[in-house]
This record gives sequence, structure tokens and C-alpha cells, in this order.
Amino acid sequence: MTTTNNWAVFETAEPEFAAAVRARFARYPHHVLGTLRKDGSPRLAGLNVDIRGGELWLGMMAGSMKARDLQRDPRFALHSNPGPGEEMEGGDVRISGRALELVDPPELHRYAEETETPHPFHLFHADLTEIVRITVEGDDLVVRTWTPERGVHTLRRGNDDEPAREDPAGDSPAG
Repeated sequence: MTTTNNWAVFETAEPEFAAAVRARFARYPHHVLGTLRKDGSPRLAGLNVDIRGGELWLGMMAGSMKARDLQRDPRFALHSNPGPGEEMEGGDVRISGRALELVDPPELHRYAEETETPHPFHLFHADLTEIVRITVEGDDLVVRTWTPERGVHTLRRGNDDEPAREDPAGDSPAG
């Protein structure tokens, strides 16, 4: 099963943005996953992230509540580990999408062999709906957002009462 808007689609469309997002997630192994409980309230849980073979993989222990949440409602939000202090080198990154469970035993076995993941486990790959990276550049807060429909969109906001402003230059691959 492949996703419509997987990591490979994002990486092909925006290679520099994808590299910055990947680097941010690679800084720390553990991140925060948001799922929806049965009653619709949010659940936050720790999670390791793996980007390989053109997919963003979300692996979790068998029977975990976050896996059950995703089986019931595949919508998720993933937030990069902010790390120590207040610097957040590489920015603040969030990914939203739908998690699609991989259930094919040979594929699960192959993944487990490649990653030394102990059985049993749940494995989901992400159908991406939005990726956001927030950085500070000079006096501006820069919010760069990618969606499959719109591509990259960049807003800049100063440390004042002025509204955020569009930054078409930030939408270019070098932005």
C-alpha cells in the first residue's frame, strides 16, 4: 500500500525544505505524536520517527493506545522534539496527516529486519497533509508551510502589532 502524498512526494516537490525537516527530526530520536481518542479528545505520546524508502514511518508497540487511536481515526499531528534550552536549532517542525497501517506480514518482517525492530509492533506510514517549519530570521518569525495542494507558502511576522506578511521569496526552493 502506498500513500498519495508520502515523504517522497514532498521531497521531490521541495527537496531543500524536506532536507531541513528531515534534519530537524534527526537531531533527536524521540518526538511527540498527537492522536484522537475515542471520545475525540487529543492524546499526546512519545514516538520515534523513521524516514526511509520514500515514507515517513510511525512505529509503536503492539496494542498501544496511540496505535488503537490511529486504527480508529488515522489523523495525526507530529511535533519535533524541541531539545534542550530555548534555541530549537533548525526551527520548530510539525507534520500532519493520516497514518495508514502496514499489515502485510512480509513487509512488516522486512522492516523489522532492516531496523532491528522487535516483534510484535504496529507500523504506519504517513499520508502527509501539512508540514510546517517555524524559524527566527533576524527580527522575524518565519512560518513556512507545505501542503500537497498549495506547495510551499511563507509568512513573516515581526515582533510588533503588524499582521503577518506574505513572503513570495520564501516560497522558492532557496527560501
